[in-house]
Amino acid sequence: MEEKKKNDIADLLIENLQNSDAEQEASAELVSTASATEDKPREELSENKIFQKYKIKDIVFLAIITSCTLVTGAIMPLLVNIPLFGIIQLGLALQFSVFPVIGMMKVRKVGSLLFMSIFISCFLIFMFPPMALLMLCALIVEILVVLIFKGYKNDWACVLAGTLYMPMTVPFLYMYYNVFYSVSGDEKKAVSMFLGRTHSGVIIGMTIAIVALCFVGSVVGMLIGRELRKAGVLKK
Repeated sequence: MEEKKKNDIADLLIENLQNSDAEQEASAELVSTASATEDKPREELSENKIFQKYKIKDIVFLAIITSCTLVTGAIMPLLVNIPLFGIIQLGLALQFSVFPVIGMMKVRKVGSLLFMSIFISCFLIFMFPPMALLMLCALIVEILVVLIFKGYKNDWACVLAGTLYMPMTVPFLYMYYNVFYSVSGDEKKAVSMFLGRTHSGVIIGMTIAIVALCFVGSVVGMLIGRELRKAGVLKK
């Protein structure tokens, strides 16, 4: 009888331990499920925000894309001395649309184009100071993207930004040389270099060519970005 009681007590203890372990596992699963359910709406809410926080990896990727843009745009010193309206923008149109679009497709946050413009301007300002106006152009383009697309979640928002980015510098450079810049002495040479003493037909034609080339470059950048995303390179 005593042995039977001992066995019964042992069985009860084992059963209680098993039940306790099962309850703990169920409780842990419930907690993990609840936390995952809570985290998911938070992530979705964060992604739906127009303005999002930047991470270090975002800045690093934008800096790398900027480096690619600058390396491929190394022909700029050769274009500065050519007296033809918009020749600089035409020569840089592809590079300054393809790579920024890829950057925006990876870092889909408002301000990504502005960050790239700051990096670019810090380098180009020593070769051609008016290129610092790229930051102003980027700011205007960012505002347009926010108003139309509410950010860069849509691929075509990136295309729009890439298409307008470089052409936006044309009117600002014109204003820089003819309004904000004192045209006297040697400075007149700078104005004639930019305008190239061309008539309005050439100016309009060059502007259309710059916009068209930037659009082509932006679409190419979008296609490259999509392929990179399929390959897992542009994962968050």
